[in-house]
Amino acid sequence: MQQTFEAWITPLMIGGLILFMCFIIWDLAKKSNAGRFGTIMLFVVLGAGMLGYVFKVIITWVLENGGVV
Repeated sequence: MQQTFEAWITPLMIGGLILFMCFIIWDLAKKSNAGRFGTIMLFVVLGAGMLGYVFKVIITWVLENGGVV
């Protein structure tokens, strides 16, 4: 029961954390009057860590399940 709960709740909570961090980046850009280019740069630079984590999860899943067919 606990393993099933952890298997479902972990991706949901990490997804929620990523969405919250996107909100923080957007709010930071808004409060600092970054403009369109500055907002894009904030999302690219600060979002790169989140994107790296998502890629890691996808690559791990592909390797554990025998590759892409």
